[in-house]
Amino acid sequence: MVSVVIKKSDKPGKKLMAVFTKDNGRTKTTHFGAAGMDDYTKTKDKEQRKRYRSRHKKDLSTGDYTKAGFLSWYILWGNSTSRRENISSYKRRFNLK
Repeated sequence: MVSVVIKKSDKPGKKLMAVFTKDNGRTKTTHFGAAGMDDYTKTKDKEQRKRYRSRHKKDLSTGDYTKAGFLSWYILWGNSTSRRENISSYKRRFNLK
């Protein structure tokens, strides 16, 4: 099983980072979300969310939940305006700890 920790990014220009850890101890870090830009958890604007999702639907074509496009789609532009709820939903959806 893979676990993930999502926290504030230490990379300039990015909002958050996800650190994925496999059972064997190997890790992968993905930085996502442009710093200074709006997202659904900030604006709570459903129309803006709809436009974002329309533009970025192609990001899901990889099928790789560790990619920045997936993380932004489900956490910053998820179904809830709460990041905490979106992170929980993301973990459940992809069976992560």
